[in-house]
Amino acid sequence: MQRYEILHRTYYNFTTAVQLGPHSLRLRPREGHDLRVESVDVRTTPASAIRWSRDVEDNSVAIATFELPAQQLMIESRVIVQQYNQAPFDFLLADRAADYPFTYALEDAAVLAPYMAGEVQSGSEHAALASWVSELWPAGKPIQTFTLLQLLNAHIHQSLSYRVREEPGVQTPTETLALGTGSCRDWAFLFMEAARQFGLAARFASGYLNTPPSSANYGATHAWAEVFLPGVGWKGFDPTTGLVVGTDHIAVAVARLPESVPPIEGSFIGPPGSTLDVGVWVTPQQ
Repeated sequence: MQRYEILHRTYYNFTTAVQLGPHSLRLRPREGHDLRVESVDVRTTPASAIRWSRDVEDNSVAIATFELPAQQLMIESRVIVQQYNQAPFDFLLADRAADYPFTYALEDAAVLAPYMAGEVQSGSEHAALASWVSELWPAGKPIQTFTLLQLLNAHIHQSLSYRVREEPGVQTPTETLALGTGSCRDWAFLFMEAARQFGLAARFASGYLNTPPSSANYGATHAWAEVFLPGVGWKGFDPTTGLVVGTDHIAVAVARLPESVPPIEGSFIGPPGSTLDVGVWVTPQQ
């Protein structure tokens, strides 16, 4: 078991005092047999009333409501978690899913259908992605399911250049392939859409990554993809690092679409214009 402290500070600076609308905060990690939340402390300046809820994906969401106007909004989350995902390769796929291709059981397919539907809209974009996928794995060639997903994960990691993108939004898979660059959320979305081309259910995961500082530091906020594998459940793949998701990954929210789970979203009434500063520190604990 590994303990982590996660400190996440966000500052919004406005041109003048504004009236803050409700803000949705996705800052509490998802709990399960592989992760336990030991403590959570969320506070804001100006002070707010915080009400916890869960969305349709069972993500924890704190709704913060404000009374006082402010020229700066500060949101701070301090969380301590216990991470038990020590052996990410210690799993066993159901026999029917060990080799690709396979089909999901009918009862699973009914639930997974939204996660299997691709988001690529135009015919040309669909053809470009299908062509890229076929080059990665020619249809009909025998392969194990997990090997195929590892191949996809490694190919994105090795063939593209990582780029920090401060602007909001997610590139389409064809944009990422054409540019040859992208952020972690862009690469996760490309992985998802490629997996869906294979007929697999995939979803977006956002959270934190424990990584040492370096000249190519991906930052402590992070995003990756998950694929539903019979006998295993939702299994995470991180094309940014080229690794299967393990102890250093701490999921906060999952969704069918990347834009559905920003860490913080809200509104304000006042003159347009604001700046954003974010700091995140993931620190191993004894």
